[in-house]
Amino acid sequence: MTTRDDQLVAEMQVLRDRVIGVTDIVVASADGLLITAETDGTESAEGLAALTAAALSIARRVGRVTSMGVLHHTVTQFTDGYLVAQAIGEMALIGILGDSGTDVKRLHIEAKVSAERIGTLLTTGSTADPGD
Repeated sequence: MTTRDDQLVAEMQVLRDRVIGVTDIVVASADGLLITAETDGTESAEGLAALTAAALSIARRVGRVTSMGVLHHTVTQFTDGYLVAQAIGEMALIGILGDSGTDVKRLHIEAKVSAERIGTLLTTGSTADPGD
């Protein structure tokens, strides 16, 4: 029998397999506490979780102040890669690091699907098999 953590890691591996360039993925609570990670060691998982939560918090605040609506995700582009921060409801998040060759368009699509599956795992403890 697989545990919830095993299912979370499997879902993160599916995301990495489906999107070229993804190097690190964290799932964390909205306040930045690491739940689980699938990383290449580019960044400490705990640090990435905290920084992703901070990025989402700032973006949410911008949305409220400017009356732009509910935040879905943020993308930060650097010289050598990307950080995508995807909200999973109000209680959790997924942070994804990708190298400069990351297919960002594909990442948006796949991250949304993975966030939904991960959200289901976090709230109910089970979901359909990753990769369906």
